[in-house]
Amino acid sequence: MRIGITGDTHGSKTAMRLLLKISPPVDYWLHTGDYGQDGSFLAAETKLPLIAVAGNTDPMANRANVDELFSLEGSRIWLTHGHNYMHGYETGEIAWWARRLEADIAVFGHTHVPLVKWYGQILLVNPGSPLSPRDGNRPSFAVLTLNEGQKPEAEILRL
Repeated sequence: MRIGITGDTHGSKTAMRLLLKISPPVDYWLHTGDYGQDGSFLAAETKLPLIAVAGNTDPMANRANVDELFSLEGSRIWLTHGHNYMHGYETGEIAWWARRLEADIAVFGHTHVPLVKWYGQILLVNPGSPLSPRDGNRPSFAVLTLNEGQKPEAEILRL
């Protein structure tokens, strides 16, 4: 199973259209918030299942959950924007929370900085932002590959 991951899209349909134009085939989409409502656009455009969470800039009306915890292909995934779990953008805190939640993979946003990193037994994935990347990065999104019984893999793709 291949899962497209984006977030911090902040309402930019232009950025999401570009993302979809270059995205490899995926089976599922995750949106890490900061305009989690953009997930509705992704679902409508791709006709694929989607899980989205709310970020710190999402409006209260029709707001998604702040966290989602679910399993796909035998991996337990924690999807969060991350703003409630990091102080100073410290990704080690995300790993700490993921361990407490017994997650295998933590997918988060908020920093606008792409990251694929193993932190012990937990895979941390941040897709960056297709609209407003930080720290000199190019606009980006991620693809997570899951096969039951195999170690998950993720990659950052640049727009």
